[in-house]
Order: sequence, then C-alpha cells, then structure tokens
Amino acid sequence: MAATPQNPAAATPRRKVSRHRGEGQWAAGHHTPLNGNEQFKKDDDGLNVRTRIETIYSKRGFDSIDPNDLRGRMRWWGLYTQRRPGIDGGKTAVLEPEELDDEYFMLRVRIDGGRLTTRQLRVIGEISQEFARGTADITDRQNVQYHWIRIEDVPEIWDRLEAVGLSTTEACGDTPRVVIGSPVAGIAEDEIIDGSSAIDEIHRRYIGSKEFSNLPRKFKTAISGSPLLDVAHEINDIAFVGVNHPEHGPGFDLWVGGGLSTNPKIGVRLGAWVPLAEVPDVWAGVIGIFRDYGYRRLRTRARLKFLVADWGAEKFRQVLEDEYLGSKLVDGPAPEQPVQQWRDHIGVHRQKDGRFYVGFAPRVGRVDGATLTKIADLAEAHGSGRVRTTVEQKMIVLDVEEDKVESLVEGLEALDLTARPSSFRRGTMACTGIEFCKLAIVETKQRGSQLIDELERRLPDFDEPLTINLNGCPNACARIQVADIGLKGQLVVNDKGEQVEGYQVHLGGALGLEAGFGRKVRGLKVTSEELPDYVERVLKRFQAEREDGERFATWAARASEEALS
Repeated sequence: MAATPQNPAAATPRRKVSRHRGEGQWAAGHHTPLNGNEQFKKDDDGLNVRTRIETIYSKRGFDSIDPNDLRGRMRWWGLYTQRRPGIDGGKTAVLEPEELDDEYFMLRVRIDGGRLTTRQLRVIGEISQEFARGTADITDRQNVQYHWIRIEDVPEIWDRLEAVGLSTTEACGDTPRVVIGSPVAGIAEDEIIDGSSAIDEIHRRYIGSKEFSNLPRKFKTAISGSPLLDVAHEINDIAFVGVNHPEHGPGFDLWVGGGLSTNPKIGVRLGAWVPLAEVPDVWAGVIGIFRDYGYRRLRTRARLKFLVADWGAEKFRQVLEDEYLGSKLVDGPAPEQPVQQWRDHIGVHRQKDGRFYVGFAPRVGRVDGATLTKIADLAEAHGSGRVRTTVEQKMIVLDVEEDKVESLVEGLEALDLTARPSSFRRGTMACTGIEFCKLAIVETKQRGSQLIDELERRLPDFDEPLTINLNGCPNACARIQVADIGLKGQLVVNDKGEQVEGYQVHLGGALGLEAGFGRKVRGLKVTSEELPDYVERVLKRFQAEREDGERFATWAARASEEALS
C-alpha cells in the first residue's frame, strides 16, 4: 500500500523495540553479568586467587597464570602487570592486553591512614631492594608501589609484610581500597577529632571480607578530623570530614560521590553529622548501597558518583537511613574553609604533646628502598618510631624532641628530602606514567622532576602556593583537574610536524578553599620539551597581573586566553 495522507504510518519504517537490560543493579534484580569483568567476579571471588598464587602460579611461573586471574582477580591482592619496556605511547590504545603485559608486576602495599612504624618502613625498604630493583613510589593515596615484582617472589613478600602488620589485601580491584586519613591524626594541635579508631575498625571488620569484595568498581574512602581538610575529601566515594556540632560536639560531616577520571565530580554533602563510634556502620551502609544499587552494566558508569548524580543527596540519604541503617542520621554543619592553601603538613610543626613532627618532600613521590631504610634509621636516631605518608606524595616523621629537630632536618636534606622545599618541589605530583603503566601515553616522573629543577632555576623567588600535577593518561590518578596547573599526557604535534609526547593543560583547579575543576583553553597543548617555557611564561603573567593576595586558581579563572597560552 502506498503512503497517503490518510495513512502516514505506512511510510514510516518500524523501529525495533528492544527491552533495556537495566544498569546491572543487584537491588533491581539484575544479577546476570553484563560484561566480562562482572562475569569473572561471579565465577570466582577475587580474594580466592591468593591460594592459586601461593600454590600454583608462584611455583610454575608467569605462563601458568589464568588470564582472568592475571588481568582481573590478582588486583584483589594488589598486583597489576606492568608495561612491557619499549612500547611507545602511540600504541597504548592499539595493542591487546597480552601485548602490553610484561612478565613483572606492580605490587601496591596498603597503608591505611598513611601510618607506619619505622620497623614497617624498614621492611618495605628491604623488600624493595631485594625483590623490586629498588623501586618504592609513594602514591597520592598514602600507599607504596613496587615494580619489577616476579610472581615467584610474591608469597615471600606477603610473609614479610604480614609479619609486621602490613598487607596488600584489596589494594586494587573492585573493592574497598585503602582508607586514607590525616597523617597527623592524634597528634596535631589543631585537630577537631581523631578518626584513627574508625579507620582501624573498618579495616578489622570489612577489609578482606567477602561482604564487600565484589563491588561494581573501586571504592575510595577518606577520614580526617583535621581543619586543613588534608585528605582530598571532595574527590572520594565517601568521606568523613571533621566538624564541631553545636549540640553534639566533635564528629564528622558525611560526603559521598566524589571522583575524577574522565567524568570528574565533586562529592556532595548529605547534611549528616556522624559520631566517631558510628563511622564504621555508616561506611558499611554507603558501600552497601554501592554494592547493591551501583551500575554494573558499563564499566564507564560503575562508580558511585554516577548513582549519586542520578539520585541526588536527599534520596541517597533516605535510602541509607531506611534500608541500611534503620535509623535517622543527625543533621549537622558543613566543615569550615581551611585557613591556608597548603594541606600537606610540610615543615616543622608542634604536636599537642609538645614534641614536633617534620614533613618533607621527595621528588614527585619517587623514592627507593635504600632511601626508605635510611629514613627509618634517621627517624629512630632522632627519637621517633613513627612515620606517615600523605595524599600529596610526601612523608612525615613524628614525635621529635625540639632539640633534635634541626639535626633531623639536616639529615633529610642530605638524602635530598627537604623539609623546606620550594613551591615547585612542594606542589608537584606525578602518576606512574609510561615507565610502568599500561594505560599511560607519556612519561611523568622524570618529566616532573626535571620541571622542578628548571622552575627553581628560572623562578628562584616564586613562593606562592602552587600545585602542578602530571598525569600520563586521561584517568587522572594524579588529580589533574583539581590542580593549579594540571597536565594530561597525550601525543601532540610539534612545530616540525612530528608527533611527540606532550600535555593538554588544565588551569585553575582547586580543592579545599574553592573546590572546582580546572579550565581548559581551547587548543592549548604543549610538548614535553616546551613545558618549562610554558609554565614559566604563565607564572610570570600571574605575578604581573594578580591582585593583592589573589591565588593562582582565582587569577586563572578570570585571565584571558592569551594570558594563559
């Protein structure tokens, strides 16, 4: 039949109606795995792979490892294959996983709250020297990462770590990752509340438990009672931020749904005040929502931030209270803005017991096993048995008597670990980069270190707080969107028409004072070779154009594109 005005539908092709499979939410009854990751988790819990590592893979070698264990379940125990040497960034997204894999592993040591004894630090350093070719990077989540680990050595490494109370349990994978905390919890003079006991209880109850060992994706936690807001709470899946309630006293303000990567979102307040004793239960409720209601259909939408964005704070809080806690949360105040921009605890500071802590800056988190053992020796020689890692890739020695502070500072300087760093040394972070990471496109660690040297030479008097974050790919492990100058690695074309390593530039991101994401100037990309010239040029323009007391992020938000180019 021909189409006529009386029968217009005859000319319209029928659309195939397909039933949407949902988002893979368990709470909606969607238990059928909708992708390969969900399938291998259903087939066998990631925690179970430890037995195979100990009894089969470590004895038979790399080639004996099942692919779903190699690129999946082994993450539950902190193990990732590292990048095969010699593969350039242009091939990162082209090659298959087995072509990128080296026969060595990155191994992440879980350090909840960044808390270490000098004995633990010494063991970490010894393992580095014996099994990891000296590697031992400090991450921006307070962990230590080894490289060059052989599968044959993993059981021995676990034995040595666990003998001093450390582990790699759920350091990676679709699990509750390390719980980051204030590195000066329990000792800082200005602390609102010490969250250490909550970190310990969460670890005791839930880490390594199959109750939360199959999440849609990773789950990041931050707990801090510091008024400096020193754990980047705005970009964690869940964060407990110290506040003083006008009626109930010190406790925590509850935030959920933060995260970066390719779809960055600042966490949202639920408007709830949580007492210290209830933090583990509330944490279990929030991660329970993620486990049950989180989106499992697409990996790109499998973070809590997408559920929070769809539900909103009011619904999320209601579900938490009604379905998971069985009681109402107390309404509470927001945290106060910090009085300073630096949140890294670098320098010499008095503790509430009258002793001092000393924060110092390695270069972009890059240290080695020999240096870590020397730090442990140095700390003990100055009366300390405790050290801390920070979320800025820095370290702190605690409990130093006043008459030993200067000697400790001098000892650190001799190791190229300064407690009086330039703004550039203090504020520059870098992810692992192409040296070891299979996702990376460009080099980061060496580039960051070289950039520090160049800027210190060119701008010796620059003393403004400034963060420069280098990332080897779009995944934002080094938090590029919330840095004053964020550098996202990619291949760019230089003035000779050659494709070379470079960065897309983000400017004016911030956490704490005025949290927000950096600005991208249209078409602004720099080659690695041009990077020092570019940063010098922008900082000189900032110095020339800034208003009294104006921060770089504020200036960058109002500056012309010409000034930022």
